[in-house]
Amino acid sequence: MVDNTAAASADNPGVIAWPPVLHAAAFVVVLVLQWVWPWPIFDQPAFRWTGAALIPIGIGIVIWGRVTMLAAGTNINPSQPAVALVTSGPFRFSRNPLYTSLMLVFVGLTLAVNTWWGFAVLIPVFVVMYAGVIRREERYLEQKFGDSYREYCARVRRYF
Repeated sequence: MVDNTAAASADNPGVIAWPPVLHAAAFVVVLVLQWVWPWPIFDQPAFRWTGAALIPIGIGIVIWGRVTMLAAGTNINPSQPAVALVTSGPFRFSRNPLYTSLMLVFVGLTLAVNTWWGFAVLIPVFVVMYAGVIRREERYLEQKFGDSYREYCARVRRYF
C-alpha cells in the first residue's frame, strides 16, 4: 500500500516560516526593543509621514499579488502546492512581489514608529526570507515547472 499523504505533503517548497507571520513577529520584537531601549531615527516627527506613505503602497501590492494568484487558480500559502506559474500582475515586475511588499510595509512601519531597531531586525528577517523561503520556493518552482520557470527567471527580477 502506498502512503499518498507523504507524497502530497512533499508537493510544496518546504518553507521554514510563513512570511506574514515572520514579519509580524519580527515587528513585535522591534516594538519591544523600542520600548525597552529607544533608538530614534528622526528628531522631528514630520519625517514619520514618509513611512506612513509606504505602508498603503506595500499593502496595495500585496492585495494585487493575492488577487492575481487567486485569479490564476494557484495557492497563496507556500505550504500548499503551486498549481500554476503566475507571471502576470505584479509578477511581471518581480518574482516575489508579495515578499518584497511585506518588507516595504515593514520599512514603512519602522519609519512611522521612528526606530532604527526596525532596520536592525530586518536584516535577519531578510536572511531568513532569502534562505528559508525564497530560495526554497525557487528550487521547488524550478523542479515543478522546469523550463517555463527558468525562462521566467531570466525575464523577471527576484525583487523590484
